[in-house]
Amino acid sequence: MSHTASRFFHIHLVSDASGETITRVARAAAANYASHRPIEHLHAMVRAPAQLDAAIAEIEKAPGIVLYTLADRNLKSRLEKACSELGLPCVSILDPAIAALAGYLNAEIRPRVGGQHALNEEYFSRIKALDFTMMHDDGQHPETLEQADVVLVGISRTSKTPTSIYLANRGLKTANVPFVPGRPLPEELFRLNRPLVVGLVANASVIADIRRKRLDILNDSGNHDYVDRRQIAREINELKTLCARHGWPVIDVSRRSIEETAALVLNLLDGKNDR
Repeated sequence: MSHTASRFFHIHLVSDASGETITRVARAAAANYASHRPIEHLHAMVRAPAQLDAAIAEIEKAPGIVLYTLADRNLKSRLEKACSELGLPCVSILDPAIAALAGYLNAEIRPRVGGQHALNEEYFSRIKALDFTMMHDDGQHPETLEQADVVLVGISRTSKTPTSIYLANRGLKTANVPFVPGRPLPEELFRLNRPLVVGLVANASVIADIRRKRLDILNDSGNHDYVDRRQIAREINELKTLCARHGWPVIDVSRRSIEETAALVLNLLDGKNDR
């Protein structure tokens, strides 16, 4: 096998639910091996022997490590036996955590297929948060900003919308308001009591590169101020000054993933709620 080919490997994700949990865990684990790239094979909603057989057939065609979340003991046994015969590692990602909880709680394990995705109050809270967030994207409906948990104020291309959606998926009603030089911010923003308001900035060179690529996609070469690094630096300083004046924390999103930015927002929110 060539050096280039060895950089890729197959990873099979077998789940009796949507596969969201196992996919996140697999990607977090694979991120620790920067020189190798996983080829993901998701086998979701595996709840019957025929569905498992189909997944095993795919594993045979493209052998690789198998990670699974299956509540049904018979399906688990069949998958583990098949992987053993193929000489492939097969790992249940939830079993260690479930066993630890059983010991700590001194409680009987009662597995429930897709239990982490039950249509409970938390689920509907997330749906409401997502609805609110989409309605309040890009400065829309400022009259109801007070109902938000978090309001993100940021210059263009600081990932306000995707960060808002990520937070909404955590159950937080999140609004985002663009900071544009020469355009007044909504007055409602300065009268907020309930929400946490956070400013988003980034390195001027990073923003300039992102904006330039954006304009290339749009085939727009006339907006020079939008990509001018000095102009962007002025935007950043103006927003930082505004945030300092109102006591709003600022997060520099340069080189940060959306998940990392959201984690910092959650930490700030926890600190606000503890006061």
